[in-house]
Amino acid sequence: MTGARTIAGGKDARGFIVIAVLWMLAALAALVLIYLTYVTNTAVTVAGNTDRVQADALVNAAIELAAYRLTGQGEAARPTSGTFNARIGMGRVAVTFRSEAARVDLNAAPKALLSGLMIALGVGANEAAGFADRILAWRAATEAGQDDPEDSYYRTMGTGYLPRHAPFPHVEELWLVRGIPPAVVERMLPFVTVFSNMRTVNVMDAAPQVVAAMPGMTPAMLQQVLKERADPRISPQSLVGLAGSANATLEGAKAYRLTVAVESPTRRQSSAEIVILLLDGADEPYRVLSWQNAFDGSVGKPL
Repeated sequence: MTGARTIAGGKDARGFIVIAVLWMLAALAALVLIYLTYVTNTAVTVAGNTDRVQADALVNAAIELAAYRLTGQGEAARPTSGTFNARIGMGRVAVTFRSEAARVDLNAAPKALLSGLMIALGVGANEAAGFADRILAWRAATEAGQDDPEDSYYRTMGTGYLPRHAPFPHVEELWLVRGIPPAVVERMLPFVTVFSNMRTVNVMDAAPQVVAAMPGMTPAMLQQVLKERADPRISPQSLVGLAGSANATLEGAKAYRLTVAVESPTRRQSSAEIVILLLDGADEPYRVLSWQNAFDGSVGKPL
């Protein structure tokens, strides 16, 4: 009887050991699965971060190339717009540069140009004039302690803030100007700047909407300007006379807007829009004023 109990006890012990081993194997399998999941996710994250690092490096290289091209020429001979492509290592960049003089400056443009832009974008003449007054009042300086009517207007609106009474630091601040419908602000933003510091607009580089904003510009005149500026046989100076020297110029600003499209070695594509200020005679050739990235990680056609 004792032998029988010993044999039974041995079977129970061996059965317990087998179960324990199975549990250990199951636990190890779970750990391996967790580790593989971690490694896979880490690889995906690292790959995505690598693409972003490469894209940023390519954008920086494109900025350097653009600044070199622009500062390598005298200010009088410097182009106000242009494009170029380059291969950098295993990546590629495509750059479009344009002087900020092609846009309407919120801090320097006169009322007629501001209202003209809104009219060109579909706003009624009377409404456009009122909206332009709001922009002028926002940037206009006031004496300390002076009771400004615009301040009273904002208090009445219950905004919780008053007009800046100083230059716009960024075009996005236009959203804070009360009395201008959001739809109008949204339409204006692609055509305005705070970096040109010019009352006039470069008639050769400006978008058709900006050319149409020039006071006294009629639809027929607009079509003539757009046609003649595309003809290399026409003297650019004649376009200034046609558009009006009080509003149009051939000069560029020292601030340039760069649109950079990059393709990394893995063919991932991204883009950025950067505004730089050329610093002639300074220790550094340029300064970055604005930088907006657009990275979607998509694989597209080669540049």
